[in-house]
Amino acid sequence: MSESSERNGGPPAEEPRNLAGRLVSGGTRQAQRVAGAAGLDRALETAIEEAIVRAVESDATERAVARILNGPMIEQAVQQALRSEAVEQALLETVDSEMVDRLWGRILDSDETQKLIERIAEAPEVRAAIASQGVGLIGDIGEQVSRVTKVLDAIGERVGRRIFFRQPRSLATDRAGFFTRMLGVGIDAIIVNIGLISGAALISLIASVFGLDASGLSNGALAVGALAWLGMGSLYLFVFWSLSGQTPGMRFLDIRIESEGESNIGPRKALRRLVGFWLAAIPFGLGFIGVLLKIDRTGFHDRLGGTAVYYLNPREPDMPHEQFPLESAP
Repeated sequence: MSESSERNGGPPAEEPRNLAGRLVSGGTRQAQRVAGAAGLDRALETAIEEAIVRAVESDATERAVARILNGPMIEQAVQQALRSEAVEQALLETVDSEMVDRLWGRILDSDETQKLIERIAEAPEVRAAIASQGVGLIGDIGEQVSRVTKVLDAIGERVGRRIFFRQPRSLATDRAGFFTRMLGVGIDAIIVNIGLISGAALISLIASVFGLDASGLSNGALAVGALAWLGMGSLYLFVFWSLSGQTPGMRFLDIRIESEGESNIGPRKALRRLVGFWLAAIPFGLGFIGVLLKIDRTGFHDRLGGTAVYYLNPREPDMPHEQFPLESAP
């Protein structure tokens, strides 16, 4: 049995049977002993190690690694790994682990995250996007409401013309009907009332600061308030009619006042229409009956101002007139 086999604890090595083999084996063992005693084996290991380090740090090795990373082999290996069920299961287990939940909790609770969220929320691009979404939502609601009021316009006109023994409409029209226009006026009235109530509340607050009692108002003060409401409403209608042909209520319902094809009717026609509007409202609103019964859907204020009110198509850039077909009404 050889000494190296006994020292390694393995089975005894088979001794060479011929003389040459025994001489070579014995020479090898003697050479190993001499190298170990002289420290040549350690020097050889150190030289090999330095050679490997130099090879790894060389430019040739760097270029070879770059070629491997930029080649298709790495990409194919990654794709195969991503398609592997074992990798997918490992990723799912990692995502569902408590460690990830704790990590996300620390990230969300950090001051840096809060500052980042505040900076994003205050960005002008984000505010503009939110505002555009809000305007788009209001426009969509107005479009849906307008569809309902168009049907009510057709039904109301059909019933009214039948009651007053007039021929039913035979062609579609782009003129706004009674219910759409009245709803627009109602929305405008709400806006005006909110403004007046806010103003009255501000006046009451100022009076209370100066120690004045605004609870006991005289009849004269109530009359002044009524005149203020009339004046505020008239100014509201006059400004919007003369500038754009649309009040906010009309814009919400996609209708517009026009005169001779122009939406900018100007202050003169707006004033004449405003006077006709109040004159039409005085006899219990009978001046508006023409919107319901006449084939061109014009009331007294429309004829006095030389204007007409049209349905608009909000989905087109220039918002052209929109015909309301008769078959859309039940």
